[in-house]
Amino acid sequence: MLFYTTDRNEHGLPHDPFKAIVSPRPIGWISTRARDGSVNLAPYSFFNAVCDSPKLVMFSSAGMKDSASIAIETGEFVANLATGDLARQLNRTSAQAPRGVSEFALAGLTEAPCRLVTAPRVAESPAALECRVTESFRPKGLDGTPSPYFMVIGEVVAVHIDEAILTDGMLDMSLARPLSRLGYLDYAVTEEVFQMSRPRMPDASDV
Repeated sequence: MLFYTTDRNEHGLPHDPFKAIVSPRPIGWISTRARDGSVNLAPYSFFNAVCDSPKLVMFSSAGMKDSASIAIETGEFVANLATGDLARQLNRTSAQAPRGVSEFALAGLTEAPCRLVTAPRVAESPAALECRVTESFRPKGLDGTPSPYFMVIGEVVAVHIDEAILTDGMLDMSLARPLSRLGYLDYAVTEEVFQMSRPRMPDASDV
């Protein structure tokens, strides 16, 4: 088995395998509106739910990019569900466009209004989370050195769901086909869904 320590990172492989091991990762398709009215849309693979009470989500930006800076400045962002059907459009929004240039327009996507935040959501996405920023910071390593990444945490204050992805009142992931990020340039789409019940620990009556 290949082994290496991350302080030296001498894995001998063509590319660092870290992000390939921590996968699949949900993609935070983050939309924001700056104070001047311009909009921004970009995908973040360092994204996830933090907890459900309160409902918090986070995304982490390599450097102070537009999504992070606008979210921190305005206190708002929207996390749109990335899906397999929107993979090509999502990829277009990853382009390093100058601030003020709308990635919605670059990708041929439609801005839809939100209810509680000023940032738009992606109309073509089947679900979106309206968020208000609760905190932002640079995570630290073991030696206390701040990372070049900026983490933004937001509380979900409103939810949009297209009823077309609901089956018996539950989100049907086989219909939504969420897009996830793997390592390198690889992506995956959820095609197969199965259920497992949590095991019950035996009590005295079972012995």
